[in-house]
Amino acid sequence: MQIDSSLKSFQKKMEETLSSLTKDLSTIRTGRAHISMLDLIKVEVYGQLMPINQIGTISVSDPQSLSIQLWDNNNVKFCEKAIRESNLNLNPITDGQILRIPVPKLSEERRKELSKIVSQQSEKSKISIRNIRRSGMDFLKSQEKNKIISEDENKKLSNDLQKMTDEYIKKIETKIKEKEQEILKV
Repeated sequence: MQIDSSLKSFQKKMEETLSSLTKDLSTIRTGRAHISMLDLIKVEVYGQLMPINQIGTISVSDPQSLSIQLWDNNNVKFCEKAIRESNLNLNPITDGQILRIPVPKLSEERRKELSKIVSQQSEKSKISIRNIRRSGMDFLKSQEKNKIISEDENKKLSNDLQKMTDEYIKKIETKIKEKEQEILKV
């Protein structure tokens, strides 16, 4: 039935929202070095903005530092500048074609700041899920108005869509709590 496939498409959109949140949360540093910290950094090279992982190899040297082996020596200063200007509070050290990036311990103030950022991302994701639900409800109303589904089917499918929405909101809240605990633990 076309309606079932439409509900699945709304569920797929909610799943995409959740995975986008997961990816965004992985870029927020928690005092330990990890490669995904640098995922959102774009470097202006060759006349365009490129993700940092496309101009060099990123690796974790130890729990408190990263290193980037750049493929082109000309990109070192651009990469260094992009890292310094990011909101990650990182200060790379140049060693030829390698950038060494010490990851400082988080201060209590910075932990609270990161926690607020996590909350903001949570709210954006929840709004996105609610907008998907609204689109689904509008779709079901139009299907009922066009006599494709009955009023009872609309109510049942609307309830299913609401349950799906509640489930994804809960998943978002769980991810956010996990990330906040990770940030705030000393």
